Amino acid sequence: MSNTIATTSRVGHPSAIETILTAGFIAGCLDLLTAILVYSVAMQRTTDTKLLQGIGRAAFGSNAFDRETSVALSGVAVHFFIAFSFTIFYFFIFPYIPFLRSQRIISGLLYGIFAWCVMNLAVLPLLHIANIPHKWDSMIRGAVILMFCIGLPISLIVSRYYILKHQP
Repeated sequence: MSNTIATTSRVGHPSAIETILTAGFIAGCLDLLTAILVYSVAMQRTTDTKLLQGIGRAAFGSNAFDRETSVALSGVAVHFFIAFSFTIFYFFIFPYIPFLRSQRIISGLLYGIFAWCVMNLAVLPLLHIANIPHKWDSMIRGAVILMFCIGLPISLIVSRYYILKHQP
């Protein structure tokens, strides 16, 4: 018997850890890339570095790091922590809510709206990153990004795990 952690539960079937890591990483990358493309490149509201520094400063405080690069890297870490948190939550509620199993795409899009609500109505105001958005275009843009970059990939990857888990 081996003391190593198995990366697959059965041949060709991903493990729970592998599924969570894959879904969280993909969702985190899609969301971060989209945020940079939309807010930094297309809208030119900020730079990619300032966007990441804002996340890092909000989470750890303005004086937590000596160098701007460290602040930006801490922003990446916080961003992925949040993406993995949403992934883990979805992974563990999935077996208990039949709608998630029967409507993978719709439930993923709705989960993105849920993620937007949690982030914009609780997390960002509590961390003093941003106030609750009040402009419709900003709200819709943010919700659509989270629907397609967080909710949908998490839903599809997690549901695939549970489908494969129940196959022989």
